[in-house]
Amino acid sequence: MRDRMTDALYGLGWGAVKRLPEPAAAALGRTIADTAWRRRGQGVLRLEANYARVVPGAGPERLAELSRAGMRSYLRYWMESFRLPVWSERRIREGVEVTDLHRLTDTLDAGRGVILALPHMGNWDLAGAYLTTGLGIPFTTVAERLRPETLYDRFVAYREGLGMEVLPHTGGAAFGVLARRLRAGGLVALVADRDLSASGVEVDFFGEPARIPAGPAMLALQTGAVLLPAHLWFDDSPVMKGRVLPPVEAPAEGTRREKAAAMTQAVADGFAAGIAEHPEDWHMLQRLWSADLEPRTGTRPDPAGRETEKR
Repeated sequence: MRDRMTDALYGLGWGAVKRLPEPAAAALGRTIADTAWRRRGQGVLRLEANYARVVPGAGPERLAELSRAGMRSYLRYWMESFRLPVWSERRIREGVEVTDLHRLTDTLDAGRGVILALPHMGNWDLAGAYLTTGLGIPFTTVAERLRPETLYDRFVAYREGLGMEVLPHTGGAAFGVLARRLRAGGLVALVADRDLSASGVEVDFFGEPARIPAGPAMLALQTGAVLLPAHLWFDDSPVMKGRVLPPVEAPAEGTRREKAAAMTQAVADGFAAGIAEHPEDWHMLQRLWSADLEPRTGTRPDPAGRETEKR
């Protein structure tokens, strides 16, 4: 029953929100965000605990301000994502502004594959639509399998409708397909600030150990593709901002595992720099740091801040 209800709620979002005028959808998102924030649910409390690490010395009032802004940013992501299928090509193209995008486009133009690694910041689906629709750059990504299966199918169909090639995270075949795309000079985009497996690398993240995926680094080592961290954020305008960071170079010496660990730490450092600048746009409503983890079924918060299956 819960799975059917979850699927129905997301279906309602895609079906109803996209019909709203954009100002009305934005206002609805803020209302839902503020309601969830006032209820002080599990997701909001976790968001504040994560912000406490990102903004050292922040007191309760500052953390409350950040979590309220963070929930509004998170719901902006959802409202925009629900509406993306009806946005015009011009609206998508003009809705994103990326600094140092040449690091990505010049590399692709030279025929070399690129791995774009992103944290859960801003609206990564809008960034993907900007690449495919606004710039005409196809790419491949990976999606976690959700419960119920119908909800996973909704997310896959939604992202494929935006021009993305979507592979399932589980099953073992994704790495090989991604490697083939990169060797052919293609683009792979991965949200890579939270480990969904037991194969992540422990890094120093804001001064404490945390595990993040080693996949981007391993793909770069396996294929010779360029690994580019990036981050996204919102401001007071309708235009989402982004920045592509310098490439992460492979160390000259060490085992493959040691090289991957060093490169993953460099990715984490790039993420941390962007998160520190715009903490309210980092939508990490889950446990991340090693000290917070415990054996448990993976969950993620839904748009109202409650925890459901991870995305």
